[in-house]
Amino acid sequence: MMNIPNFIPVRQIFPDRPGVDVSVAIPRCMEEFRSKISPGSRIAIGVGSRGITGYREQILKLLKTIRESGAEPFLFPAMGSHGGGTESGQREVLASYGITETNMGCEIRCSMSVEEIGKTPSGIEVACSSEALRAHGILLINRIKPHTDFFGTLGSGLVKMSVVGLGKQVGATRFHLAAMQFGYQESLQAIAEHMLRNTPLLGGIAILEREDHQTAEVHGIPAEDLLEREPELLQKARAMMPTLPFETIDLLIIDEIGKNISGAGMDPNITHRSIHGYSSLPIPPDERRPFIKRIYVRDLTDETHGNGIGIGMADAISERLLSKLDREKTFRNALTALTPQSAKIPIVFKTDLAAIRAMLESLPLSDRTGGPRIVRIKNTLELTELAITGPLFEELRGTGRLRESDCEWPDLA
Repeated sequence: MMNIPNFIPVRQIFPDRPGVDVSVAIPRCMEEFRSKISPGSRIAIGVGSRGITGYREQILKLLKTIRESGAEPFLFPAMGSHGGGTESGQREVLASYGITETNMGCEIRCSMSVEEIGKTPSGIEVACSSEALRAHGILLINRIKPHTDFFGTLGSGLVKMSVVGLGKQVGATRFHLAAMQFGYQESLQAIAEHMLRNTPLLGGIAILEREDHQTAEVHGIPAEDLLEREPELLQKARAMMPTLPFETIDLLIIDEIGKNISGAGMDPNITHRSIHGYSSLPIPPDERRPFIKRIYVRDLTDETHGNGIGIGMADAISERLLSKLDREKTFRNALTALTPQSAKIPIVFKTDLAAIRAMLESLPLSDRTGGPRIVRIKNTLELTELAITGPLFEELRGTGRLRESDCEWPDLA
């Protein structure tokens, strides 16, 4: 039986980037919208389902700033099919982030009802949240980052939220169907342009995060500038996105996946495994690095509420994870996104050690010369702290990219 090698806790050394004071940045951003918000008007604030650092505090500051202008804000989930595509499920998702009516001091309207607002020139039917449409103005607040499904000048951010989030379950389904016919970016842009013309969308607050998952920048973007400004900010976000700094990894151990981590559960920008499927051959399919030969996922986050989307990109999962899997939520999400591969259930193991041994034994012996190259991460969003085996530590020794860390990792079962 193969012995499991010792792990070395390390910390990635990222560029020194300044942070931002949200208490100052949010009011500054709102200057972009002050002339469009009248005293007494109702402003719908669309909030998402991702794990954004300080998101609750950012929303609270946004609400306070809107109230100071004399308007009355309310929150609504702008998150497509997350939460099982139900009102109670989406309210539960927000509550897991501390976003409740009591904590936020305002109403949260979670209705999944939509209204039809016409078609794009290519014939895509567009729907928008009924609650949002009844407001005098709509503001979105979301992080901008590279998308999990496609590469282009638009990614995951305010534009996507204006399409998938504002469209609720119905809009999310229509977008993904259109994307398969016309292309992701083309459909995203066409539906967004239609939303901008036919809804009271004022714009949004764009959040950019550094490599260490802390807020780097906050921008206020009027609706008429969204399609022009977001590609610029996406380039910045892509440059600040962390990576795994290795050429080849035999086994990646991921402690948790979930919708709060990535729309795909685990971010394909980190793993280089597509939500539409991947090859299990221990041969690099392209030039992207690192090339990860096997992935084992240990658990789901509490905030994902059983949605295990992304397990289909793993080679193995634990019984612990399987016991928490809500198949209805997972399958609904995968079918809405037209990505059935992302919900396939991999090989299941009773213990972490059994899974690790089996994954290593599934690789050619020649690949283990000098010992297996294993990386352990908490999730694909938080990549500052890693646990790695000796060969990888030696590979980057003296490069200035890693230093040993005193971070403590939960024991493998």
